[in-house]
Amino acid sequence: MDDAPPPGSAGDRAYRRGFKRGDRREDYAVDLFREAEASLLDTSRVSAILLELSRYYNPLIHGPIIDLDSRRRVVEAIESGRHEEAREILRQRLARYLGPGEGKREGEGAGEGEGAGEGNPG
Repeated sequence: MDDAPPPGSAGDRAYRRGFKRGDRREDYAVDLFREAEASLLDTSRVSAILLELSRYYNPLIHGPIIDLDSRRRVVEAIESGRHEEAREILRQRLARYLGPGEGKREGEGAGEGEGAGEGNPG
């Protein structure tokens, strides 16, 4: 069973309960966002997480959960030591993924000036 994800990882939790549940707190993508934010000192790990997130579709924006440009910006920010900038990009993408009303709850501590439609008029 070499294909099984490591115990306790986001992949392991997703494997045990399925990719997405009705409760966003048990959403595999949200777990990956949290893991990426917690791993900002490990560029290769964050890059791998973002690659995985780029493979999943976000129906709210009709595109990947993480687009190529956002992935590039996060990795460049980390490599340049701008961890807060990388964290903010991750939080913005998480808020877009969660949709209206959900981003505030999951993105706890995300920038206070962050508007609901920031950078996305419609």
